Amino acid sequence: MAAISLPSLPRDTRDTLFLLAVIAWVVAMQVGNIPWWCSALAAAVLVWRTTLTLRGLPLPGWIWRVGLLALTLGATWTTHRTLLGRDAGVTLIVVLLALKTLELRARRDAFVVFFLAFFTLLTHFFYSQSLLTAAGILIALMGLLTALVNAHMPVGRPPLAQVARIAAGMAALGAPIMLVLFLLFPRMAPLWGMPGQDETGRSGLSSSMRVGQFADLVLDESIALRIRFDEAPPPQAQMYFRGPVLSDFNGIEWRALRSGFPPSMALPTDLSVSGPPVRYEVTMEPNRRPWLFVLEAATQIPEVPGTRARMNSDLQWLTMRPMDTLVRYRAESYVNFRHGPLTPVLALQDHIELPGGYNPRTLALALALRREHGSGPQSNAALVEAVMERLRTGGYTYTLDPGVYGQHTADEFWFDRREGFCEHIASSFVILMRALDIPARIVTGYQGGELNAVDGYWTVRQQDAHAWAEVWLQGRGWVRVDPTSAVSPGRIGSFERLRPPEGAIAGAIRNLSPTLTAQLRAAWEAVNNRWNQWVLNYTQGKQLDLLKNLGFSSPSWTDLAYVLIGVVVLVSLAGAAWTLWERQQHDPWLRLLQRSRQRLRRLGLDSGDHTPPRELAQQVERHFGDTAFAHSLRLWLLRLEAQRYSRQPGGTLATLQREFRQLAWPKRGSSR
Repeated sequence: MAAISLPSLPRDTRDTLFLLAVIAWVVAMQVGNIPWWCSALAAAVLVWRTTLTLRGLPLPGWIWRVGLLALTLGATWTTHRTLLGRDAGVTLIVVLLALKTLELRARRDAFVVFFLAFFTLLTHFFYSQSLLTAAGILIALMGLLTALVNAHMPVGRPPLAQVARIAAGMAALGAPIMLVLFLLFPRMAPLWGMPGQDETGRSGLSSSMRVGQFADLVLDESIALRIRFDEAPPPQAQMYFRGPVLSDFNGIEWRALRSGFPPSMALPTDLSVSGPPVRYEVTMEPNRRPWLFVLEAATQIPEVPGTRARMNSDLQWLTMRPMDTLVRYRAESYVNFRHGPLTPVLALQDHIELPGGYNPRTLALALALRREHGSGPQSNAALVEAVMERLRTGGYTYTLDPGVYGQHTADEFWFDRREGFCEHIASSFVILMRALDIPARIVTGYQGGELNAVDGYWTVRQQDAHAWAEVWLQGRGWVRVDPTSAVSPGRIGSFERLRPPEGAIAGAIRNLSPTLTAQLRAAWEAVNNRWNQWVLNYTQGKQLDLLKNLGFSSPSWTDLAYVLIGVVVLVSLAGAAWTLWERQQHDPWLRLLQRSRQRLRRLGLDSGDHTPPRELAQQVERHFGDTAFAHSLRLWLLRLEAQRYSRQPGGTLATLQREFRQLAWPKRGSSR
């Protein structure tokens, strides 16, 4: 097939192909958020519609459209078990947008497609508000505006480049209004909620931990936290950002503790700190959980805008609502701290319980260690060190692909596989501690991070998600023990993390310049951080700070409303003044012709408002006869017409305006 040239196509074909290309871009941006069948169906419909357009074939009948709609409804119900909600709604919107192109016959249908596409653009922000998403939406917006402007130019064949310039001008005129609304319109809660849980094994945090269920762990390099320290940061080996604490184990899964003891017998927190505090600011990506991550351990409530935070007895900080949007907060932590009771209490029994029928070889190992090191609580510290030494010297390895574990996960780790990632190591360690009658639990969170040299922020990624252990020792309380550090010291602190295999392109770039990839990523993340800080994190507090900079001593929402109303009024007045000026400046040639009609009307020659100059010259000649005035005015009108329509105009518009003022107009009532 010969190559298709857009300029050679009929206008209807060209415009339809352009609109289909824009819709394809809108749909392509949602591919990662919609089911595979939805992407395939939308692509098939758009390809079908493109083929019909190029070949000039008739559009399918209503039976096809109704059938595809029924198929879409059935597939959506099968996938989401509902036709309502965010995910099901986005799936339906995408397919309906594609199906609507199959009845794109009239101008009215085109407008429906335009505004349905505009609505589909908004749904992208349900899943991501990143800078890349915003850039993609801006491209789609300009494409839709171009198609919309083109639809309002039905006559002729305007070039798409010219139409795009008009659309860009319209967007530029609306940009100041959007900026004002962004700065002053009250911040509102987002409309989107929690996404579906991903069943693949990926690094990151969860409210529970199923040990050994994934054969491979996929490292997620997306950013979880960005931290800016006020002063020198602590060593990376001490950067533990505490999350959920898991103490309840059923043999397969670790969960947060649901103690059977009454609240009056609950474990006391008894947090005490020492040394200088570490002050810092955290920018946390949405985690859709009521979790705040701070360095261990914080004594003061983090300053979170829009919600309150509290610390539970496990030292985890929680908010009153899930963190569905980017949030920035300040915190103060102490890396030297102690917590928990110093003497045995009954509630510690929750942390030595193990389900029956699991890990018999680990229980036997615990008996052997007890016989070797003694049975009293004074030997617990030595037992902990003995287990850590076993991890260091026993041939255990830290890997991303340990294979699927069976029922006895601790037995397989200690005696068979001797490999795993942090969840295997921490779980097996805590099980062995409990078998030794040493209270122990798993703490999850993030460990470490890397400094972005471009903007000075520390970046903590989902791949930095980590699980470690806490053991209770008499006279010391809860003590952090990280068994992964014994298996793989490089996992902790400033050393290299495990990384997934690089692709061909990334590997080639790294071979060409080992630091280029890191530099490019650091630069891009710094740009993204600026976007997060100044756009996504433009909160209610920043709005009030803006009013303070404008001179308000203690601004409130009433002041914000007054400022917004005042700006709207000023912009409206400016728009009205510009419209009046533009009307006065609009087409001086037409205004000069209208002035001549008005002067002639006062002299008794009443011509129509749309009489062209040549016809008006003929009326002047008939009305005033063979006079010098009629002759000069007739010549002037003909030159006025030539100035507008002739390829070689007889004079400039300024010359014609001057000659008009110099005409010897007769007095009113005299026609000869």
